Amino acid sequence: MPGTAGGRIGIVGCGNISRAYATKLRALPDLDLVACADLDPARAQALAEAFDVPAVLTPDELLAHADVDVVVNLTVPLSHAAVSRPALEAGKHVYSEKPLALDTRDGAGMVALAQERGLRLGCAPDTFLGAGLQTCRALIDAGAIGTPLAANAFFLGSGPEAWHPDPRGFYQRGAGPLFDMGVYYVTALVALLGPVRRATGAARISRPRRLITSQPMAGTWMDVEVPTHVAGILEHEAGPIATLVASFDVPATRYRCIEVYGTEGTLSVPDPNTFGGPVQLRRPGETDWTDVPLSHGNAEQSRGLGLADMVRAQRSGRAHRASGDLALHVLEVMERVLAASRDGRHQDVTSRVERPAPLPAGLPDDATGD
Repeated sequence: MPGTAGGRIGIVGCGNISRAYATKLRALPDLDLVACADLDPARAQALAEAFDVPAVLTPDELLAHADVDVVVNLTVPLSHAAVSRPALEAGKHVYSEKPLALDTRDGAGMVALAQERGLRLGCAPDTFLGAGLQTCRALIDAGAIGTPLAANAFFLGSGPEAWHPDPRGFYQRGAGPLFDMGVYYVTALVALLGPVRRATGAARISRPRRLITSQPMAGTWMDVEVPTHVAGILEHEAGPIATLVASFDVPATRYRCIEVYGTEGTLSVPDPNTFGGPVQLRRPGETDWTDVPLSHGNAEQSRGLGLADMVRAQRSGRAHRASGDLALHVLEVMERVLAASRDGRHQDVTSRVERPAPLPAGLPDDATGD
């Protein structure tokens, strides 16, 4: 019920994604959205009015508020560590939007702080808990494609300047196609194939300035601070080798989102930025793909499911799935790909994480097996 210990939620950062979280929280009877905050008070007030949030606070007030058990950090990437660390220091559990931090050092510091204080630290993306990727996980674990050997993962697009009202943040530190979108793909690969031991890659800023064509900033030029085309090779501890490409420089493509190749077949994995399908399978000798029914719940928009899993895990004492450890590993993998491009050599990934526990099949939407 609302108000159960550990389930009182405060949101810091009331931009667009906050409404997806607030919608999910309103549907979960064991979590209660009790406060929201933003540097722009009007945005916090708008969220509070739309979702009947009792308290509208400043960010500092929310971090100190006695009725907030969990701080949900939905600020821009540049502010993630600046909000999450003080929240942990204030004794709050924290669930952050991705990435966990701008670099591995800050991310590792927050993971260590949470462990030291006995607090939970979680991080998006949680899309790997959706019906599509959980169905794929179950197929791989059941041997549907034999032993996994390799994977391809492609996020290919032309950039957000044609549709986003203010795309400048996508080209600043902490974003770009790898950190903004590739994080979904790396997280999915780790959830399906296990942790990465070594990475290499190449990256470039294809155009140092880009023209915004979306309203209301159409005609404005913006500077590009981060690589806009990244190609990486990820060597998983268990053996598979994954190819990852994340780009804002591709006008059109036919490539699938993710494919996993095994000794007994190929698995077509759905867009890891969504929670649903389709899931398809093709084995040697077959002439076409077979659609696989989704075996798990949460096929619709379910951002916040990882937060719910974290709160419930804290109550029961089990490990939560969208964990700080997982987010730190994914962050290091992405950082190592860029370092390989800079240094011209393979990079060892030093962090280690277990594959998140799968969700049981057949659960209703929003259930996490507790």
